[in-house]
Order: sequence, then structure tokens, then C-alpha cells
Amino acid sequence: QVQLAESGGGLVQAGGSLRLSCAASGSIFRIYAMAWYRQAPGKQRELVAAITSGGNTMYVDSVKERFTISRDNAKNTVYLQMNSLKPEDTAVYYCNARPQSAIATFDRLLGVWGQGTLVTVSS
Repeated sequence: QVQLAESGGGLVQAGGSLRLSCAASGSIFRIYAMAWYRQAPGKQRELVAAITSGGNTMYVDSVKERFTISRDNAKNTVYLQMNSLKPEDTAVYYCNARPQSAIATFDRLLGVWGQGTLVTVSS
């Protein structure tokens, strides 16, 4: 089974940028669909962006044109580039992996999770 480790979170001012990384180990990374979720204080975990094993991407409306998900199969890593950050983007961001066959289930909290990385955006 794949193991995931996120990094790159931190404190940033509104309008700034951060890049999150998620390193995978223990399995064949390229066969997995990958996603980033986030959980703000007092709220449910929500999908932010996803990328299939073939590189197709999807985003929730609130981050379109600001966030970019990408993957480097040679490095077993998925990234989330976050630009024009807003205070409402403050959350713990989680990396997620699931089989490519399960890409229709991104609305459900399934698969393997990392430990999360905190992103705080100050106004």
C-alpha cells in the first residue's frame, strides 16, 4: 500500500503563494489517482483538486484559476501550487491516493491519506 507524506505548508499573507508537495512511497505511484483535500476548523474535509494517473485534472470552483495540481511520476510526488491565497484557504491540507479505477469517488473520503500540512493565510 502506498504511504504519503505532505510538506510545504506554512503562514503566508493574503495574495501570496505556497507550493505543497506530497511524496509517495511503498507502491507504484503512477497507477494512482491523486488528490488534495482540505479541512478548515469546524468544517468537513473537502476536495480541492485531483489528478488522474494520465494527468487529467479537476478543481473545485473556489480554487479554479488560482491553484494548480501536478504530478511527477519519476519523483513519486504530487504538487499543489497555490497562488492568490485568501484567508478562507486556511486549512489543513491532506494528500490522498486511490486507484485510478476509483476516480469517480472523489466526492467520498476514501483511499490512503497523508498526515496533513497546515496552511494559514493572514489578512
